[in-house]
Amino acid sequence: MKSDPTSKPEPKSDLSAQIAKAIRDAIIEGRMIVDERLPSEAELAEQFNVSRPTVREALKRLAAQSLIRTQRGAFGGAFVNRLSYSEAYGQQITTATLLLSMNDVSFDVACEARYALERACAPLSAQRCTPDLLASMRAEIHRQGQPGLSDEGFCASDVAFHRALVDGAGNPVLSYQLAGAIEAMQPLMNMITFTARSRGAIIALHTRIADALEAHDATAADIALQELEQYTLRLGQDVMAARNKA
Repeated sequence: MKSDPTSKPEPKSDLSAQIAKAIRDAIIEGRMIVDERLPSEAELAEQFNVSRPTVREALKRLAAQSLIRTQRGAFGGAFVNRLSYSEAYGQQITTATLLLSMNDVSFDVACEARYALERACAPLSAQRCTPDLLASMRAEIHRQGQPGLSDEGFCASDVAFHRALVDGAGNPVLSYQLAGAIEAMQPLMNMITFTARSRGAIIALHTRIADALEAHDATAADIALQELEQYTLRLGQDVMAARNKA
């Protein structure tokens, strides 16, 4: 990674990003394992032919991604971190939110993707959903029926209900993969449809979904999710049509 002395020096931010990528690649490829100690800042500066502040910036990037952790003391330094699903969860939501908000993703496409993913969880949730998660879903249904609940509160409860449905599959990889669909995609969809939707219709469908999961009836859960998808699509189309006429 030594630079050509006749070329224009690269900005420190670019160099630190390259160093962070090189270390990240080593972790992903298994050349550096969990709990392995990274070389010191001085050693990394020599290895990459950069200054120690540039190395420090690269390590900050890796720490922000939860790929490394630092320890103080005689046996301290930077170590490869064991990344957990809960730590990566927020990054997945942020990435999905940015992708949806910064790109031209239509409501129909977002709706199709979200429900296709969620319906994939329904059979597993029908088999594995725990009493605690079912109780959470029932609690959200009750909350949604409260007359004083704000639109923001209803949207948050809607997300929590579907989060419990996904988590009911008992598969952390699925929960992680669907974090963007539920925690990022659904709120954006709610922002479009909340003025037109019927809370009663949604509560009725949520109740059918919870009843189906409690009865271990994957088919009934899938049918209710399909109806909820069609209802959501109609709402989105109606709202868009009204906006186009205005």
